[in-house]
Amino acid sequence: MKRTENIDELKALARKMRADILTMIHLAGSGHPGGSLSSVEILCSLYFSKMDHSPEYKPRDVRDKFVLSKGHGAPALYAVLAECGYFPKEELATLRKFDSILSGHPYAPATPGVEITTGSLGQGLSQSNGLALASQLNGHESYVYCLLGDGETQEGQVWEAAMTAAHYRLGRLIAFLDNNELQIDGWVRDVMNIEPIGAKWEAFGWHVQEIDGHDFAQILAAIDKAKTVTDRPSLIWCHTVKGKGVSFMERLAKWHGTAPNAEELKKALAEVATG
Repeated sequence: MKRTENIDELKALARKMRADILTMIHLAGSGHPGGSLSSVEILCSLYFSKMDHSPEYKPRDVRDKFVLSKGHGAPALYAVLAECGYFPKEELATLRKFDSILSGHPYAPATPGVEITTGSLGQGLSQSNGLALASQLNGHESYVYCLLGDGETQEGQVWEAAMTAAHYRLGRLIAFLDNNELQIDGWVRDVMNIEPIGAKWEAFGWHVQEIDGHDFAQILAAIDKAKTVTDRPSLIWCHTVKGKGVSFMERLAKWHGTAPNAEELKKALAEVATG
């Protein structure tokens, strides 16, 4: 697995990931393209640049861990894990099929590289707290990264977890908020407004950075900055676009959980190839 901080190389990897996401969801006939596409640059930055991880690590090895709290974004996680060599890329075509190792939401017992089973929204940050606290108590210097959806932060458990992380000064916990502004029922602000985002997380004791979640330079710099904050957890608040890279999917709630048909897939693949 090649590691890189070269922006052009990361952009090329992101294009491959988007093509894999769209193709596997099309083949499955179901899935969540919108929120998977919005998180691509975040996952690329972690897995290809910043995380200490490897398919060769044993389960108890000291390493960084990633928790996909917004479990419906599993196609993006599967795309990056396959690219990193956790399982053959051919497995992507089996998404959501009977006996596949790739469930509709991450299922740790079945999928190499998946640390935590997720899908019930609101629970991933609590699970990340547990991993980070265990690492802290064991004197390990590894990091725990957690990716949250913005609609997911309407869940009360997220805020209980936010308080807990700050209380225990989990300085090696870094969360990302995929703020694409849409959820299955429409605009997040209309369903249940979560603003003011930065002020809320800061009030709960977190270090907060606000960035463009599709700008690799900003993401990489934000991760480096978060690692300098050791006395509290960090939130990297990422402004993103639902369905990023596909013109007819961008900023439309209908693509939260709709698979592209053959004609739509062809058009989408042509767009992401040059995006």
